[in-house]
Amino acid sequence: MYDVVVIGGGPSGATAATDLANSGKSVAMIDRDGRIKPCGGAIPPRLIEDFDIPDSQIVARINTARMISPTQRRVDIPIENGFVGMVDREHFDEFLRERAEQAGATRFTGTFVRIGRDANGTCVIYRDKASGEECILRTKLIIGADGARSSVAKAEVPGGDKIPYVIAYHEIIEAPSTVGEDYDPLRCDVIYDGAISPDFYGWVFPHGKSASIGMGTGLDGVDLKKATAELRVASGLAECETIRREGAPIPLKPMDRWDNGKDIVLAGDAAGVVAPSSGEGIYYAMVGGRVAATAAEACLKSGRAKDLRLARKLFMREHKSVFKVLGAMQNAYYRSDARRERFVSLCHDIDVQRLTFEAYMNKRLVKARPMAHIKIGIKNLAHLLGLVAETRT
Repeated sequence: MYDVVVIGGGPSGATAATDLANSGKSVAMIDRDGRIKPCGGAIPPRLIEDFDIPDSQIVARINTARMISPTQRRVDIPIENGFVGMVDREHFDEFLRERAEQAGATRFTGTFVRIGRDANGTCVIYRDKASGEECILRTKLIIGADGARSSVAKAEVPGGDKIPYVIAYHEIIEAPSTVGEDYDPLRCDVIYDGAISPDFYGWVFPHGKSASIGMGTGLDGVDLKKATAELRVASGLAECETIRREGAPIPLKPMDRWDNGKDIVLAGDAAGVVAPSSGEGIYYAMVGGRVAATAAEACLKSGRAKDLRLARKLFMREHKSVFKVLGAMQNAYYRSDARRERFVSLCHDIDVQRLTFEAYMNKRLVKARPMAHIKIGIKNLAHLLGLVAETRT
């Protein structure tokens, strides 16, 4: 009998398993071996600090972000007083799983099948990768960290089958050997162009010796591989060797409820905690794993199932405002190329640049300069209404 079984060994599940094991709980973690999620791999300094990530996992330190509009206007935004760290999910996720195991979590490799309940309590049934047989793990509580379109969420939590999402696709390529106008190993490019993605964006993110290039969309009928191939041509990366290709759904809205009121709480993508507009997920997934572990600990101590609600309460208390602002920005600017053009134009503004990256690196809205926020609000409205001339490089 385990205290907690964690279903999923990505950043969210591995973080929950590590925290629970470190607190002395008996933990099992089930993960499908070999799955790599498509991801640009960007992590903020706060994640590195809060979750004690070693330098060996940081494959690049980005000091500039380039925004590219539908008309190919380019705005380079320097990242002052910090950097954006880059990780490769192939190695980063395995590092987190190994850390959970070292903390004392028991690791199982296989595929989740279903949750069972009988006179002896709750159990998780999974199919073992090595034997192909169904195995049973008995447990007091379950953390569902099995990603977007979570099987646990669909089966156990109200609304778990209705999370909006985009499909993300990327290709990991060998990085160019020389720095040029189209590619810089210290710069992330974000492409707001309806020809690449009609409702989201494309990206080129350096990973040291490799790079992630891809896009996302929530619309049916978009050929993600074709769009990525066109982005590679536009970025001068068509001839680079392709190392691997990956695709997966990315949720765009936190669920209204994360627990089933009995013995299950969700974490990470399963709970929908990917930031709107930016699609940033690693930091929020790990925070989601941490608050799920906190809620599970509280429930185990008190015996009250309602304590599982603590996970969502803790997360939203700190991040609700950021998600609200990013959601409003996506709704305002991602509707058309004309809107995207004005968004990139707005990115020329120094107040926008500074506050954006202060908020990104600290993972909270910056309140220290209220006049700057007022100025940005006025400029934002003016750009949306077309009352200002578009700034061009």
